[in-house]
Amino acid sequence: MISDLHITLIQSALHWENSESNLEMFTEKINSIREETDLIVLPEMFTTGFSMNTAKAAETMNGAAVNWMKEMAAKRNAVICGSLMMKDGGQFFNRLIWMRPDGSFSYYDKRHLFGLGDEHKHFTAGAKRILVELKGWKILPLVCYDLRFPVWSRNTDQYDVLIYVANWPERRVQAWKTLLEARAIENQCYTIGVNRVGKDGGGIHHTGDSSVVDPRGEILWRETGRECIHTCTLSHHHLHHTRESLPFLKDADKFEIK
Repeated sequence: MISDLHITLIQSALHWENSESNLEMFTEKINSIREETDLIVLPEMFTTGFSMNTAKAAETMNGAAVNWMKEMAAKRNAVICGSLMMKDGGQFFNRLIWMRPDGSFSYYDKRHLFGLGDEHKHFTAGAKRILVELKGWKILPLVCYDLRFPVWSRNTDQYDVLIYVANWPERRVQAWKTLLEARAIENQCYTIGVNRVGKDGGGIHHTGDSSVVDPRGEILWRETGRECIHTCTLSHHHLHHTRESLPFLKDADKFEIK
C-alpha cells in the first residue's frame, strides 16, 4: 500500500537577480515549516526571478545554490524542487533541480522557452522529460511555459503527480489557473502549480495563484496575491479510485514525441 504524500508549496516574492538574498529568504521560510513534509516546491528561477541576464546571474552545478539545496534537503529530510538559471557546458539552461535528502539529484531543462520574453535567445531548450519517484509516487516536474503544451505532459500511465514551477504573470493568470485544472483532468493526476508573487525587475506583476488540483479537476487549494507556505496531503487511495472508476487514460490516443 502506497502511503499518502505530503507536499509543501512556497509562494513568495523574489529578490531580483540576487541569489544570496533569495537563499537567505528561502532558508527562513523552509525553517518555519512545522508540518511533516516529503517535498518542498519553490518557484521557477527562485534565486533570480525570470531574468535573461545570464552573464550576471547564472549558477553552476557546483555553485552556491545547488549546494544550498543539498544542505536544506538533508536538514529537512525532504526533497527540494525548483528551477535555476544554470550554466553548463558553455550553454545556459532554465534547469529544474530535484534534490533528494541524500544529496543525489535529477534535473530537467525547460523544453518550451518563452519566446514572448526572448527566453529562447538566452537559453538552450531541454530535449527530454524526467520521471522521479518519491514514496512510491511517480512524479513529472515541468517548468512554467511547458503548461501551455499538453502533448509534453501527456500521461500514458507513467505518473501520479504533475508539478509546474513558474513565474507566471498576473496579466495571463486566467490561463495559468484554467490550464492547471485541464492538465489534472486530462492526465487523471494531482497537479501542483507553484508561482511567485510581486513585481519583478521588469515591472511585471505576479499574483501567485499557486494551486493544488486533484485528479478530477477539483481545486483543493489556491492562494492569490500574497506570500504563503502551504502543506497539503495527496491521497493515493483517491487517485487510485478515480482512475479505477473513470478509466479514461486507457482510451487515450497513442503517439510519440519527437
